[in-house]
Amino acid sequence: MNFNDAVKKYNDSPDDKTLYAVAEELCGELKLSEKLHMLSGQRFFLRNGFDLITKGQKYNCRPCLSGGVKRLGIPAVAFSDGPRGVVMGNSTCFPVSMARGAAFDEELEYEIGSAIADEVAAQGGNYFAGICINLLRNPRWGRAQETYGEDPFLLGKMGAALTKAVQDKGVIACPKHYAVNSIENIRFDVNVLCDDKTLHEVYLPHFKACIDAGAMSIMGAYNLFRGEHCCESRYLLKDVLRGQWGFTGFTISDFLMGVRSASKALTSGLDIEMPQLMRYTALPLDLKLGKISAEDIDNSVKSILRGLIKITPKIKPTPKSVVACKEHTDLAERTALEGAVLLKNDGTLPLNTDTKVAIIGRYANKINVGDHGSSSVFAPYTVTPYEGLCNVYGKGNVVLCEGTDFSEKENEIKACGAVILCVGSDYKQEGENLANFSKSDNVTEKAMGGDRYSLRIPAEEVELIHKACSAFDKVIVNIIGGSAYVITEWEDEANAIFHSFYSGMEGGNALAKLISGKVNPSGHLPFTMAKDEDDYPDFLFPSAKTRDITYGYYHGYTLLDKENKKADYPFGFGLSYTEFEYSDIKAQDCGDAVEISLSIKNTGALDGKTVVQVYAGAEGGHPVKLLKGFKKVFVKAGETVSGKVIINKDDLKFYDPENKTWYLENDYTFFVGQNSENTEAVKL
Repeated sequence: MNFNDAVKKYNDSPDDKTLYAVAEELCGELKLSEKLHMLSGQRFFLRNGFDLITKGQKYNCRPCLSGGVKRLGIPAVAFSDGPRGVVMGNSTCFPVSMARGAAFDEELEYEIGSAIADEVAAQGGNYFAGICINLLRNPRWGRAQETYGEDPFLLGKMGAALTKAVQDKGVIACPKHYAVNSIENIRFDVNVLCDDKTLHEVYLPHFKACIDAGAMSIMGAYNLFRGEHCCESRYLLKDVLRGQWGFTGFTISDFLMGVRSASKALTSGLDIEMPQLMRYTALPLDLKLGKISAEDIDNSVKSILRGLIKITPKIKPTPKSVVACKEHTDLAERTALEGAVLLKNDGTLPLNTDTKVAIIGRYANKINVGDHGSSSVFAPYTVTPYEGLCNVYGKGNVVLCEGTDFSEKENEIKACGAVILCVGSDYKQEGENLANFSKSDNVTEKAMGGDRYSLRIPAEEVELIHKACSAFDKVIVNIIGGSAYVITEWEDEANAIFHSFYSGMEGGNALAKLISGKVNPSGHLPFTMAKDEDDYPDFLFPSAKTRDITYGYYHGYTLLDKENKKADYPFGFGLSYTEFEYSDIKAQDCGDAVEISLSIKNTGALDGKTVVQVYAGAEGGHPVKLLKGFKKVFVKAGETVSGKVIINKDDLKFYDPENKTWYLENDYTFFVGQNSENTEAVKL
């Protein structure tokens, strides 16, 4: 039997029984040397690292390969990173995942996944490791931009949509980083502790959602969990992933530092060491010494084969012309429009296109689409905020002032109808930790990426906001960044505030269309913006004397509810240029699901979209409310439409750690509204 024979047999009878059988038969055809070859990345430094020096190439400039056996036609796993697009080549740079979480739109995320899969295939890949679903426990986390927000249900829905879209195109989808990974600067040695109830209800549901959606691979995390590195945790990789969830695919390590002990990793369920054969060089000797068995090797090989047999044959020849094609760049712009969140508006917005505007700030005309780590996408072009405004308002109607000192252009700016300030963060202030390995908690100019030591806008930009709000009549602040900020010291001074995240290659055009009212804002916060930095759970920085941290059951809006605190801007918050009114809210038991129905009226003068959010609460020591359903709904001005949100009862269950089972409470209250604090309760 060769690979094509195995695929044909599986396609004739596509069920798990056949998949396991053909993978086992094909594994039996392999020599030991071929099996060992399947378990590691190959030539990473030759194919990627060497070119960094000789050709100025970047990480993952071509697929990172692992395994593959030409004799039997078994393809290599051809890895491409993400998640804001394909890291290889000059691909479409979509808004970061956090902006897509703010869109609250599964169908849109599916479209993005389809586009990404096409661009992976067009550049020789068959594997996409861009389904980042680590939970945003504290906005200080440097890689927050790579995930969808603070809520497990939202993470699961968005991650599952991306997973399904990618694999429907024949590209293997890889959720990451499994698990409890949300601290960056000490990611290699932080040890996360949490009880089973917290683990299964808060930190694992979104991973299970992706597995249930069909994900055929998963990446382990760098950090430790209960004293063991995640890539060597039998509990995570075997007991939960395969034992409880029935995962049929294969696991890979995070790159370079993910594996510490070859024998422990393999016997715990870690199939492929990425991106290069390093620790797994010990496997032949470990086999001789009895630290691992031939069965351990076969189990990993069969897992890899199952993933390749089930998914890769779906891939179709894709021309390179699809990479950053107009359809995809238009999708990037639409995504930026859907995800931008309007936090405040006193009536200043929208601005007519015949208005003369000024744009000020260090990011006013700078390419700033996210961090420069493993998720960095090199798009063929990027539209800056200034360029976007010029495209909508006309270049002669836009005054540009880069930096934080506008004194030389103050009179010219005063002649404008409104001023837009671009503030926030860039790759130096947050992102994957690439250069800031100091034990100091101070950010230096040499820092690149890592966790945020402060959740406030940088001091010089706060001063810019104060000065601009004093000098000019109408000031709109556009926040660019990966997650939540504490903005209480200046928010009252601004006339309007947007949070546009890192909005991708078409972000400048999207911002201009939103400011001008060509498009009505419809994004909602995928996290809580607190009034104080201490309203978030504790966090560890390099200077901490310990590397142990306990992740509690509450964070974000559940923590504020528990402590009876109000957010500055609650989870799910987002304004529009129109207003919506919900009425006739009803909950109906439909067997395996609960149906929430309501009427939605657009009471304003503009067409717009609202995100109907459904939360559930129950007695018995549980959170006051938990997001369990959402739906983005378009309503024309002055019209009323019927809305319906279906809640799966399995999503309402709680975990019993003593019996290791899931159960429903007898009574639930559903909270329906436009954010986590503005809801109407209905009992069922």
